[in-house]
Amino acid sequence: MSEETLYHRLGGEDSIEAVVEEFYDRVLADDLVNGYFEDTDMQKQIAHQAQFISSVTGGPVEYAGEDMRAAHEGMGITEEEFDAIATHLNDALVEFDVPGEDREAVLEEVASYEDAIVGA
Repeated sequence: MSEETLYHRLGGEDSIEAVVEEFYDRVLADDLVNGYFEDTDMQKQIAHQAQFISSVTGGPVEYAGEDMRAAHEGMGITEEEFDAIATHLNDALVEFDVPGEDREAVLEEVASYEDAIVGA
């Protein structure tokens, strides 16, 4: 029997989308980072982020977006802003009662892209 993926432990597509919606509610309420999303179609952004998280957690989804460096190039994202985003993601996962070990695994996946995002 194969090991259950993080994607499945998170509850699959619908649960991940709900977490992402909560995550962006938190991001948009944070003056440190919400300026990055002023001219963003948030429905499209939510779908895009849910696809990304589904992909990196082993779901049956292939991420079709730009690579992280290209997507964030010229934005000048700081370490502090990256950390704020990670905190919002963690808090959204907590809101949906995701166990600590699984939250850590999601945050480790996101952290693996830090060098491509910060200062790009």
